Amino acid sequence: MRVISGSAKGRPLKAVPGMGTRPTTDKVKEAIFSMIGPYFDGGTVLDLFAGTGGLGIEALSRGMDRAVFVDADKKSVEVVTANLEATRLSDKAEVYRNDAYRALKALSKRNVRFDLVFLDPPYKMTAIEELIGSMRELDLLAPAAVIVVEHDAANRFAEQIGDATRTRLVEYGETAVSVYRM
Repeated sequence: MRVISGSAKGRPLKAVPGMGTRPTTDKVKEAIFSMIGPYFDGGTVLDLFAGTGGLGIEALSRGMDRAVFVDADKKSVEVVTANLEATRLSDKAEVYRNDAYRALKALSKRNVRFDLVFLDPPYKMTAIEELIGSMRELDLLAPAAVIVVEHDAANRFAEQIGDATRTRLVEYGETAVSVYRM
C-alpha cells in the first residue's frame, strides 16, 4: 500500500496487523479518486472506520486542508497515526479512537462540516443509510458533500438517502464503491 498521487506520492503506508481490516487496494483507491477528484482545492475530509487511514491520507495528499480519522480499534488508530507521520501530514489531521456514532455526535458539537466522507466499515455492517442519515441530522455534511462508501458487492443501498443521491456504483470483484453527492 502506498500514497498514489499528490504531495505524499509514493510513500508507503503501514497495514493494520492481523486479519481484522481489509485495506483498500491501490486499484480501488485509484478508481475512487478518478471518480471524485482527482485533486482537491481545500476542504475537510472525514475518514470513518479509518483502518490504515489510506483514503483520508490520499485525500490530504491530493489537496484537502484537514482530515478527521475515526476508528474504534486501538491498533488501527496507532497505524493511522504512524502513516500520517510517515507522509508528513500529521499537522493537517486529527485521529480519534471511538465508535462511529459517538464520534459523529462529538464532531457535531464542534460545528464542523465535511466536504468529503469516506465510509469503509466492516463488510458485515449494512447500516450505511442510517450513518448517512445521522450525518445529515447532525449537520455534519457541507452543502455539496461527497460520500464514498466502500462495501461488499453483494450489498445494495438506496439510490437516494435523504438529500444524498448515488451518482456512481462500481464493482471490483467482491468490493463495490458507491458515490453519493448532496
